[in-house]
Amino acid sequence: METYYRQQLACLCKNIHPADPASMDAARRHWDGIAKPLEGLGQFEKMITKIAGIQKTEAVSLERKAVVVFCADNGVVAEGVTQTDSSVTAVVTENFAKGIASVNRMAAVAGADVLPVDMGVAGEIREPGVRNCKIARGTANLRREPAMSEEQALEAIHTGIALAGELKDAGYDLLAVGEMGIGNTTTSSALASVLLGQPVEAVTGRGAGLSGDGLQRKIQVIEDAIRLHQPDASRPLPALAALGGFDIAGMTGLLLGGAIYGIPVVLDGMISAVAALLAQAFCPQVTDYILPSHLGKEPACRLAMEKLGLEPVIYGALALGEGTGAVMLFPLLEMAYTVYLENSTFAEIQIDAYEKLQ
Repeated sequence: METYYRQQLACLCKNIHPADPASMDAARRHWDGIAKPLEGLGQFEKMITKIAGIQKTEAVSLERKAVVVFCADNGVVAEGVTQTDSSVTAVVTENFAKGIASVNRMAAVAGADVLPVDMGVAGEIREPGVRNCKIARGTANLRREPAMSEEQALEAIHTGIALAGELKDAGYDLLAVGEMGIGNTTTSSALASVLLGQPVEAVTGRGAGLSGDGLQRKIQVIEDAIRLHQPDASRPLPALAALGGFDIAGMTGLLLGGAIYGIPVVLDGMISAVAALLAQAFCPQVTDYILPSHLGKEPACRLAMEKLGLEPVIYGALALGEGTGAVMLFPLLEMAYTVYLENSTFAEIQIDAYEKLQ
């Protein structure tokens, strides 16, 4: 089965091509013709233009939006790297389905759906509305053994890819990724250290409120795990299996699926940025289909964005997770999109257009 998954992933990644340059050129010309200063909306103009390339049309659509929240537990919690225990993961996962979590409140304002996915929650999820894609009841303790098998990692990636295709078929125009899983700033910091080639202490933060001693414990656990597994940045699948989580693997798949099926995906914070680094390692062109949202508090965020070649537009020291930062981008994009769609052109108001001067 593992060989089959590998072959399927390789075949799917061959279907990832650069975003359509003709559509992006048309979108740029449209922006330049709108009666306003050239590039007056800065990065938001670039994002709408990028979406045009992804959707392969100048007539961009942002009508249907969703945030996909990947939920999973992490065995490394046994090492005392978190302030709370794993039971919280199941509670919050069910709250997504009930519509009472932070991301639900924010998504309601942004006109977006929230789609929680159980990738590997240790507890029993009984609330209707949570998509059951459980690979296992949490990962193993990465300090003692690989977090998951390579077959499980591939299964989780393929789950994310399939979800992207399903949502594309359902008519969604724009997706965002979110996550929920106690211990996942430890798994993502471990992967960030490997994928970015940085010392563990340079990419590891306090997560959900660790003390100074707790942070040092977290750093030591990650260093021990890297020493045990000897992961290689040039081999993303073994690195993911050794150090990652089912949530990260699912997000990696959704990002690859966005590129395969032509649907833009907005990143949230550090954990989704690490998933994007993995997706980029599998297929460099995937970043053509990814939009950044905010620059989170975790120290790996800036380094990851630089490696991805993405420039966040929200600088709010966010650290909530769940996809909240990604959802915050939705109304900002909508405002820029309304200018793109509805504003008069220089020709319509019969004044001379701005010229691009050197």
